[in-house]
Amino acid sequence: MSRRSIFYKKPISHEPADAEHAGQSLKRILGPIDLTFLGVGAIIGAGIFVITGQAAAQYAGPAIILSFLISGAACVTAGLCYAEFASMIPAAGGAYNYAYASLGEIFAMIIGWDLILEYLFAVSTVSVGWSGYMVSFLKDVGMLVPESVAGAPLAYVAGSGWHATGTLINLPAVLVIAVIAWLVAIGIRESASTNRVIVIIKVAAIVLFIGFGLWYVQRGNWLPFVPENKGEFGLFGWSGVLRGAAVVFFAYLGFDAVSTAAQEARNPQRDMPIGILLSLGISTILYIIVALVLTGVIRYDQLNVPDPMAVALNAAGPALAWLRPIVKIGAIAGLSSVMLVMLLGQSRIFFAMAIDHLLPRVFRTIHPRFRTPVLSTVITGLAAMVLGGTLPIGILGEMVSIGTLFAFTLVCISVLVLRYKRPEIHRPFKTPWFPLVPILGAALSLIQMVGLPLGTWLRFLIWFAIGLAIYFFYGRTRQERTI
Repeated sequence: MSRRSIFYKKPISHEPADAEHAGQSLKRILGPIDLTFLGVGAIIGAGIFVITGQAAAQYAGPAIILSFLISGAACVTAGLCYAEFASMIPAAGGAYNYAYASLGEIFAMIIGWDLILEYLFAVSTVSVGWSGYMVSFLKDVGMLVPESVAGAPLAYVAGSGWHATGTLINLPAVLVIAVIAWLVAIGIRESASTNRVIVIIKVAAIVLFIGFGLWYVQRGNWLPFVPENKGEFGLFGWSGVLRGAAVVFFAYLGFDAVSTAAQEARNPQRDMPIGILLSLGISTILYIIVALVLTGVIRYDQLNVPDPMAVALNAAGPALAWLRPIVKIGAIAGLSSVMLVMLLGQSRIFFAMAIDHLLPRVFRTIHPRFRTPVLSTVITGLAAMVLGGTLPIGILGEMVSIGTLFAFTLVCISVLVLRYKRPEIHRPFKTPWFPLVPILGAALSLIQMVGLPLGTWLRFLIWFAIGLAIYFFYGRTRQERTI
């Protein structure tokens, strides 16, 4: 007997049944509306309420709108590739299983480990934004949260590195992750129902911000539309637009999280493409309009704050004072739904990888009553609490962006590989304009990765070194690999 190759590919026809045969089934209760709400719940959050303002202030200025168009184009191409795979391989784990079926086991481990990074840092990033809006809202109603427990104890400044801020911990961020983790642990039905209510609240708040904010736009705030470069790549100018696109790519994270819930969808072959593409379309339109209004109401250089929409409303004056608490409630609700979907996706990645013996089998344990991977949820929740409670939002957001872009690149390449190597496979949904769409998706994602800072790349490579060590020293030795 010999070991299976590291490029071993899973039989596609067996994908939906793997967990069932292991006696570890998840509830199939999600329909197309639920999946669309999950996508919108994940996409519309920190990107629109937090990252938009910070990326405009630090990198692109009013041209952040162009950054969103670049990222949106990359997301549409990647989204079409995800939709093809999601209809073809309806299993928990999303892009992890796609890579396993098309590129081989080593790539599955790489992308699975990447998704763990992506979702873990996404939950942490969003918790920091949630904390900013919650502290601001509580201040409006007369409740002051001490600064010593409302911010990251560490900060990072380009050129000077890390330094202490004087705060102890971002306590609101830690507490909200604990609550979300509990909700995800008790069941998918409860999570989906809660998410639907939250999405309605936050979309209503965004529509109100757009509708009333348009009346306070000052065209002078859009000039210069592309601010002059500061002498360094990524600091405004056209390179700033590119870096802004890479950073706000984090805002589009949600639709790939939909794919991780495939094993809990009632009819994944039909419903997954609907959920992915519809949620992506709705969110992209709202992002561009909000960026336009936000940078029109207030100068872009004043938006480097955790709650830019609240700051913009303050700049509009007392006439919109009534809207501030509504937008803040919408932001709080919206960011909560993002954390819920991301943490749900994170635990399902652990579940899928444990089923395949690439991670310890304890991660595939399903709670007998809730039918959810409770232990995975608890562990990832604790890790996110540590990160969200200690690190600044900029560092967290950049890690999410590079993880997301890498996952999209591999999924687009996987579609190309599988179309040419296995053209006979039934595909309920096919990516149109093949091979142009997957080639563009991979190229646009790689270009945006280039725009990210060197420090982000170094942290990303260290993370992957850890993942490969786990694979070769644990995964490869724990599986029955015979041919």
